[in-house]
Amino acid sequence: MTLTTSPTVTAKTRVLTLLGDPVAHSASPELQNAAFAATGVDGVYVAVRCAGDDLVGFMRGLARAGGGGNVTIPHKEKAASLLDVRSEAVRRTGACNTFWGDARGRVHGDNTDVEGFQRALRVFLEGSAQGIRVLLLGAGGAARAALLGLLQEGAEEVWIYNRTKERARAIARRIGGQKARVVSVVRELEGERFDLVVNATSLGLAEGDASPIDFAMLGRAGAAMDLVYGRHVTPFVRAADAAGIRSTDGLEMLVQQGAASFECWWDVDAPVDRMREVVASR
Repeated sequence: MTLTTSPTVTAKTRVLTLLGDPVAHSASPELQNAAFAATGVDGVYVAVRCAGDDLVGFMRGLARAGGGGNVTIPHKEKAASLLDVRSEAVRRTGACNTFWGDARGRVHGDNTDVEGFQRALRVFLEGSAQGIRVLLLGAGGAARAALLGLLQEGAEEVWIYNRTKERARAIARRIGGQKARVVSVVRELEGERFDLVVNATSLGLAEGDASPIDFAMLGRAGAAMDLVYGRHVTPFVRAADAAGIRSTDGLEMLVQQGAASFECWWDVDAPVDRMREVVASR
């Protein structure tokens, strides 16, 4: 679908906002505004750099005014605590990335990172994740969504490595059950074989970041999935490519979680193909 005209913003237009720090790199405004135009919904989407202390004011004000939005790094866990109505994904992960208001003034929230990750995983693997062995890097909001998504998709075992092992233990206890194992020190990974390695850390937002893992230390990595994206090739993807490992960055997950968020706000199917076109043209 081709966008031929700019949407008209009026006093009735719903305002949807990305809240986080940083947000300047985000493709969400282009993604969502193109989706709004393609479907004819009356909304506008903007990104606002937001400190943690300001999150409650932004979320409640926007939701009660009929709007909503997304929450990104580093506020997803705090956002979950500010909701009046939580989805099952929020309750399981303790993180929220999508919010909106209802006619009673209540703030609803979902974690569409879970569904977005699952949709993107199916596209990347070109099939089922049933029975796979996974190394998950990170223990923040994105890692919680990925862990829940992996287990719901049928992963057999997920090893979790994070620089702060207490955080890794916390998400393993909360979500992983018997299928999650915490890696205490990185040398435990030497020679281990995984079907998939997932980067759910924030490393890679800056082009000069280091890769969060040295693939050479692993016995095998069948594929590598980065949840980070940018206008550059992420360090994780670059390292995977150099090791001859099939890889993808976070753009497909961005599209899929954005589509799930769109459907929360508007209760209509998202124009996923149009959203994917926008991302590809950046």
